[in-house]
Amino acid sequence: MSGFLANGSPTKPFPITNDDFWPDIDGNNLRAAIRMDGSVSDVRLEVATVNALIEVNAELEQLKASHLVSGHITLADVPAPQVQGQSKWVWQYKRAIYCTAGAELAERYRSYDSTAEGSKNADELTPSVDEFRRDARFAIRNLLGIGHSTIDLI
Repeated sequence: MSGFLANGSPTKPFPITNDDFWPDIDGNNLRAAIRMDGSVSDVRLEVATVNALIEVNAELEQLKASHLVSGHITLADVPAPQVQGQSKWVWQYKRAIYCTAGAELAERYRSYDSTAEGSKNADELTPSVDEFRRDARFAIRNLLGIGHSTIDLI
């Protein structure tokens, strides 16, 4: 029996492991959250997600180090209000990963169809790419405890 339904939605578990501090990512939850259907293969989703993990983890390396020094072994151990049974920090981290992966997938998807319809669809996807990147940036900045805007007077 196949692990997929007729509409292309995966039904079997799809864990994407992370390092010991940051939470693992459930590929099926990510797919549902960013509205990527089964036309995006598990391999493409995995590659985009692993890249997102590498990028986001690198940006948050100092934050991880400070939490480890404070005795917090995982991000979930860092004191924070709980939302839906998880730390707000875990939710923010997942949002950063989901949106970073979503931006990469949306950009890559644009290049597969060069017909007039494909160009129209690419134009419609452009705001999604920008919105994914903005939301990822906001989530990372929330984790770092800094504002969403940087303004300098010249």
